[in-house]
Amino acid sequence: MTYSFDTQIDRRNTGSNKWSKYASDVLPMWVADMDFAAAPPIIDAITERLRHPVFGYCSAKPELRDQIVADMQAKYGWTISPDDIVFLPGVEPGFNMAIKALLSPGKTLAIQTPIYRPILMAPRHWDLSQVDLQVDRPVAEQAAALALADAVLLCNPHNPTGKVYGRDDLQALAAATRGKPIISDEIHCELLYDGRKHIPIASLDPSIARRTITLMSAAKTYNIPGLKAGFAIVTDQMLREQFNASRLGMVDSVNILGLEASLAAFRDCADWRDDVVAYLQANRDYLVKAVAERLPGVSMVAPEGTYLAWLDCRALGLDDPQAYFLEHARIAFSAGSDFGARYGKFIRLNFGCTRATLEEAIECLAACPAFASRA
Repeated sequence: MTYSFDTQIDRRNTGSNKWSKYASDVLPMWVADMDFAAAPPIIDAITERLRHPVFGYCSAKPELRDQIVADMQAKYGWTISPDDIVFLPGVEPGFNMAIKALLSPGKTLAIQTPIYRPILMAPRHWDLSQVDLQVDRPVAEQAAALALADAVLLCNPHNPTGKVYGRDDLQALAAATRGKPIISDEIHCELLYDGRKHIPIASLDPSIARRTITLMSAAKTYNIPGLKAGFAIVTDQMLREQFNASRLGMVDSVNILGLEASLAAFRDCADWRDDVVAYLQANRDYLVKAVAERLPGVSMVAPEGTYLAWLDCRALGLDDPQAYFLEHARIAFSAGSDFGARYGKFIRLNFGCTRATLEEAIECLAACPAFASRA
């Protein structure tokens, strides 16, 4: 079956964070969810579960565990067991649980910069020192920085730049950590372009897996983030028990509908996933060309994964590009400063939308005085 993603769906008045934060005349291209309807098998699975009238506390079905085990093997050649999987209400509570489990106050955590705000804030939440790994530099050049850290929190594919780490970079990072823990946020792992294949860092070698907490979810790829379901893969039993013990009453069980949706996504939606990736890649290619041709003073590197673009607006000379475009183009982007203090002249654009929406955004941007004066 072939799916079309050109249908404009009105999301206002649905409780959507993305579409309710700003005034009705603002085009929202900020928070990381897509404007596409979920795949029909997901909607069918939720509808079927709703036919049962009891919605008590729940656990993941063995079928979901088995599906994830099969997926890891088929997609990444990574052999895990059902017991290695810890279900969570999201990746963000997962990496905070991992930090609490692995690091005491005063220790040092390495994070990539720029980085999306929940990771950026994580070290200070837990009274940790921070070492920055600059995403635009090869991992091999940052071995000294990694050696200073007591653990590393990796985001791959990377948010906001869309960088996808290849085998050599991952091997170099694992070696540079010198046996220290790795927490790996891989939530965008199925949204890769140009034939790239995701490599979970824990899949490189069992010795790396034993010190790694891998965090995944169907949320981003299958556009079900509001259903609050994710999971960790922790192959070492002692580390898994330590990780689970760090819930501390703050991280609860998973939404029952999220578990049903996740099973349907992984089991029944490969064709939908392939079509949405192809559509997003075409959106990305359109955006790269449009930025180069119509937005002088803005530059970007084509993202290798995710549906997020990191736009460098430094040459425009604007104090705050996010505020400027909100006022003059009526488009809401994510402010670069949300990803690190040094990035105030950048913006993050979400191209997980219809092509018509993306074209409208380019038209509104190109009409801004900042570009008219540079034409």
